Amino acid sequence: MKLSILGSTGSIGTQSLDVARLYPEIEIEALTTNRRIDVLESQIREFKPKLAVVTSEDMARDLKVKVADTNTRVLAGRKSLIEAATLDTADTVLNSLVGMVGLDPTFHAIKAGKKIALANKETLVVGGELIMRTAKENGIEIKPVDSEHSAIYQSLMGNDKSGVKRLVLTASGGPFFGKSRDELQSVTAADALKHPNWDMGQKITIDSATMMNKGFEVIEAVHLFGVPADRVDVVVHRESIIHSMVEYVDNSVIAQLGVPDMRIPIQFALTDPARFESPVSQLNLAKIGNLSFYEPDLDTFGCLRICRDAIALSGITPCAVNGANERAVDLFLHGKIGFLQIEEIAQKAYDKFRGEYNCIEDLLECDKEARRMVDEQYGVD
Repeated sequence: MKLSILGSTGSIGTQSLDVARLYPEIEIEALTTNRRIDVLESQIREFKPKLAVVTSEDMARDLKVKVADTNTRVLAGRKSLIEAATLDTADTVLNSLVGMVGLDPTFHAIKAGKKIALANKETLVVGGELIMRTAKENGIEIKPVDSEHSAIYQSLMGNDKSGVKRLVLTASGGPFFGKSRDELQSVTAADALKHPNWDMGQKITIDSATMMNKGFEVIEAVHLFGVPADRVDVVVHRESIIHSMVEYVDNSVIAQLGVPDMRIPIQFALTDPARFESPVSQLNLAKIGNLSFYEPDLDTFGCLRICRDAIALSGITPCAVNGANERAVDLFLHGKIGFLQIEEIAQKAYDKFRGEYNCIEDLLECDKEARRMVDEQYGVD
């Protein structure tokens, strides 16, 4: 396998390289980052990719100096990110970018005939109809890297999909499970970043705290598995041992279990249908003792409801909700707004944006407009 990793210095990217270290047959062709130049330099020296891509020309100049003694080309910018996703020598692209930036490279990688291992949820949240149609037209199957969608994918294997009654996504509930809206008024970014089970980047950890992440996963599941939104349920499962389930028409439920470690779904997305030893700990159910389940609190965590409403409308509405949420999370992390205002902003985007889209450019414009709305209404210059 010849692999390009988009977002190689983030949580999923670094864990993907953990997997690659175990299998010398995985050759790394391209690596990208948006900020962690020091980590990318170390990755370049270890994995010797043909191409490395960073965000800005200033970063590129700095990295070129650092890796001048290697054979790795260094480029910068959106077009270069697409080059990393469509590199002739790579046959597989693992997209672990965070945010809307992941949409364009996924689209072009599919058009170039690359196998896709997808961890960038925004690709399907924002442009699911376009992406899945393009994948079908090009004969490309998108392998999910998210633990929940990987669990569903594995639970569907060997079964007739016409017999599926519903999909059940599990949610940890995040750091604020059981809290009231009054209690959430004063929580800080530091509080929200204390996830009980998963080691993730800041953006997805905040999305987990608001349950926006689970709402996005509902949208992803609708597109990935072709199931209507009213047949995708969510249950809070605090231990994060059952990663998701499929219920069939005979009321049998098949689930995938494992310790909460992203290297399991990452590895399976790359090796499917084969299974190999992994660096992940073995699951010991006797030691865990109990598994708990709860209904999600949609009154306290309204972002999940907003996402359900958005996928029901489809078109540009999910794109607008995503763009507004990305901007809101950034403002929250920088202390500019309160925690509950993230949901408030997402609701405003849902209320404002309607319509269809025809191409990537329509989605990019919608994303800009949603972010502009946030900045205008919340006093950001």
